[in-house]
Amino acid sequence: MKSLPKVSVITTTYNDAANLKRIMEQVAGQDYENLEYIIVDGGSTDGTKELIERIQKRLPGKVRWISEPDQGIYDALNKGIRLATGDIIGCCFDRFADKNVLSRMVEVMEREKTDGVHGDLYYMDGERIVRRWHQGQGSIRSGWMPGHPTLYLRREVYETFGGYKTNYRIAADYEFMVRILYQKKVTLSYLPEILIYMSHGGTSTNSLGAYVQSLLEGHKALKENGVRFAWVTDILRTVRVLKQFVQR
Repeated sequence: MKSLPKVSVITTTYNDAANLKRIMEQVAGQDYENLEYIIVDGGSTDGTKELIERIQKRLPGKVRWISEPDQGIYDALNKGIRLATGDIIGCCFDRFADKNVLSRMVEVMEREKTDGVHGDLYYMDGERIVRRWHQGQGSIRSGWMPGHPTLYLRREVYETFGGYKTNYRIAADYEFMVRILYQKKVTLSYLPEILIYMSHGGTSTNSLGAYVQSLLEGHKALKENGVRFAWVTDILRTVRVLKQFVQR
């Protein structure tokens, strides 16, 4: 019988012990057995290391971690990717919708023989839904993009295309997705389900200035990756985001 692929889940953190504790509970609660949990800590001094040691005991042999200064979240994610030994790699910064999310993601990837998988997510303010990310399938050119927190990819994608560009302050995840998906060399399965409950107010949405910076970096990402008439994609992408607020 063919063994299930190993899934590496990466969490980055820095002096955010209370939130890290909730995230670790989410990962530990998944029913997928062949799991590796990577924690990249930026050198916290708030009890984070003790929490990680606790999760190591709960998930014996499945936790790998480092604690050292980094150059921000994308640098930390790159460290996590380099640490990962899994066949499939993704991130967790929020809540899985249920304990079967990873199992369903792997199942559809294996069945459809694709390079990755993504699905829907809710942006949450406490228990209130602020925005529903329901993108389905599409093309980067049309303003479509997967919800990054739901995106899990085979490690070969990172080996082929590289990791996140750390000269992007806010939109390195978008640049990465444009890089791997614009030329349609990476295939994705789509799970039409809510997979992640994501806290509203992340790096790109916590202020008007941050949102503008995200748009500017997004335009730069399109230009760097050869997307013609990038401003058209900018507009289409913004329209899609606005529709998500209406759909809530």
